[in-house]
Amino acid sequence: MYTVIMGGGRIGRYIAKDLSTKGHEVTVLEREAGRCEALVSETDVLVIEGDACDVRYLEQAHTDRADVFVATTHEDDDNLVACQLAKIEFGVTRAISRVNTPKNVEIFDTLGIEPVSSTRLISELLENEFSVGELIHLTSLKGGQVSLVEIRIPTGSSAPRSRTLEDLDLPHQAVICAIFRGDETVIPKGDTTIEPGDEVVALTTAQLEERLTQALLGRRS
Repeated sequence: MYTVIMGGGRIGRYIAKDLSTKGHEVTVLEREAGRCEALVSETDVLVIEGDACDVRYLEQAHTDRADVFVATTHEDDDNLVACQLAKIEFGVTRAISRVNTPKNVEIFDTLGIEPVSSTRLISELLENEFSVGELIHLTSLKGGQVSLVEIRIPTGSSAPRSRTLEDLDLPHQAVICAIFRGDETVIPKGDTTIEPGDEVVALTTAQLEERLTQALLGRRS
């Protein structure tokens, strides 16, 4: 995999090192000379001193053959421009960007750029900690086509009855990956039961999330 990274700060440097040690090809675009020197001394990746918002430097990085473009600076405007250039001018199919202001997440998402907002992520984790019977997104795969999700089965009066996986009307494109039951981790089979209080982790598509939730909670669509 070939990745072009915008920004040689702490985040960009970490990503570059991690990908490089795993055998991937990486180029980093960084405007500050000091950071470029540090990257060259600390990593084996190609470092280009230049602005990723400038087509000339994107050309030098051979962005046209990149599998992924990653923007990591603290300036949302610059990240957005660079990602758009990578996608539109150079045909990069996947662009991922750090988003520093949570209200900008929707803009990036609308433009087909995968947003990563630490502020929003922390907020969602706090909200999800108290959610029961709701679907929680853990991560997305294949550019959002597939999701790893968690559903917490309610207890008490709202709890569905215990049922085996074979009895569930699961969507065809949904796979139960694991069940967390207290301190126990269950790798499910057909005769595994879903119990009140379980935390169920599954793979599914965005279109089938509602059906998956209804099946696990014993509701009719």
